[in-house]
Amino acid sequence: MPDVVSVDSLVKRYGDLVALDHLDLHIASGEVFGLLGPNGSGKTTAIGCILQLLAYDKGDIRLFGQEMTPTSYELKRRIGIVPQEVALFEELNVRENVDYFCSLYVGDRARRRQLVDEAISFVGLERFERFRPKRLSGGLKRRLNIACGIAHKPELIFFDEPTVAVDPQSRASILEGIAELNRAGTTVVYTSHYMEEIEQICTRVMIMDHGVSLAQGTPDELRRTIGTKEKISVECAPVPEAVIAGVRALPHVTGASWSDGELRCSCETAEHNLADVIGVLAEGGVAYGRIACEPPTLNDVFLEITGRELRD
Repeated sequence: MPDVVSVDSLVKRYGDLVALDHLDLHIASGEVFGLLGPNGSGKTTAIGCILQLLAYDKGDIRLFGQEMTPTSYELKRRIGIVPQEVALFEELNVRENVDYFCSLYVGDRARRRQLVDEAISFVGLERFERFRPKRLSGGLKRRLNIACGIAHKPELIFFDEPTVAVDPQSRASILEGIAELNRAGTTVVYTSHYMEEIEQICTRVMIMDHGVSLAQGTPDELRRTIGTKEKISVECAPVPEAVIAGVRALPHVTGASWSDGELRCSCETAEHNLADVIGVLAEGGVAYGRIACEPPTLNDVFLEITGRELRD
């Protein structure tokens, strides 16, 4: 079975700026594939090129095993997109907006009426379907944006940072909705620079920056690629530099620092890391409170690969 998305050596330039630098991307049916990277890393540009919304300099793009071109209308009927910027008609109410976008793919009115009902119910906007967008909160607008993108029941959906500037309740609702779509058989491409969202819903991830792929794999595979295997944090009063130096000198500790009332250590995998760190604090007379140990995150992966924080 061919990949749902197959991109080889994709190049996109804006003058002297290389936005995509021979990008390769392959996504299998049924995946929730995350594109992870800071603003300006090339995520949105890649989607625009894949969907033939942007011209590109070179590369091969195939969707569902077929070449994707600007006039591949039958392919486009199988695809949905929820853009980063909310794209709605302010003069239309919720139902009319969803119906309009659905009509671009589905001509039969009776079938479209059913699809619009299902899309509005799916995002929980039944009580608001006669409201115009200006009466909706930011989170509800985002939900409406999603309803417009999924109403025609596409087999492949691109979500481009759909949770930007929404409240936690709406974010949770959006992420659960995306997971539900995937459980129903939809292949999802999800872009974000929020590491925790990618870790929550994605089966496989590409970390990209400056238009290139830096690493790909499942979240667990990516975490195993870096030197940091364990993170230890200890709430404590300011730690003397001599004690911090003692922690850093431990055999499996790769870094240690104190700030904002917390000692943070990164470690290689070893059996007694926590006991060793606490032992140095005790010997130095440092009182401590809450202690936490956790595995590395995708943010740690990104930081080790790029040398900078994920959220720009």
